[in-house]
Amino acid sequence: MSSKSTILNKIKNNNIVKPKELPEYDNYGIVYENKFEQFTKMIQSVGGDALCCTKDELDATIKSIYDNEEIIASNVQGCTLGNFDPNEEEDVHDLRNIDLAIVEGQFAVAENGAVWIKNENNRHRALYFIAQNIVIVVEKSKILNNMHEAYENINFEQSGFGTFISGPSKTADIEQSLVIGAHGPKSGYVIFID
Repeated sequence: MSSKSTILNKIKNNNIVKPKELPEYDNYGIVYENKFEQFTKMIQSVGGDALCCTKDELDATIKSIYDNEEIIASNVQGCTLGNFDPNEEEDVHDLRNIDLAIVEGQFAVAENGAVWIKNENNRHRALYFIAQNIVIVVEKSKILNNMHEAYENINFEQSGFGTFISGPSKTADIEQSLVIGAHGPKSGYVIFID
């Protein structure tokens, strides 16, 4: 046996890691008494806003915010305002003239005002970022407290695109000043269906 093998065998035999139980940890983030109120506060702090309405009031609510938008893309069931189907476009650059994108969110996070969006039926993920304005529609019962709860609700087993969105596009790189609509939607609303 070579000296190298002797040394490696001695290390292997003397380097026995004993199993140790992991510590208990049951504090998985803050819990809010009023999740809608907390979500609204957080999304307003980054230039967006949140509203609540019934499913029957959805079209009227969106029209009250965006009454002059001409090209509207919508993948939300029950919303009849859509007049442009982005899935019919071959080239994603043809989405650049969309005035308003109305999209479905899977759940919202009160802790940071973010919404998880994953829609396998949406052909172009650029829709979320190329439209001039965005409205994300989420069921009010799907507001979670924190990102710990959010990660438990994300399914990574299926491939595809998913993202968290919080309000309109923004940057604060230039002199630490917040600029809204710098490289994406100029305005962003989350409408919760009660």
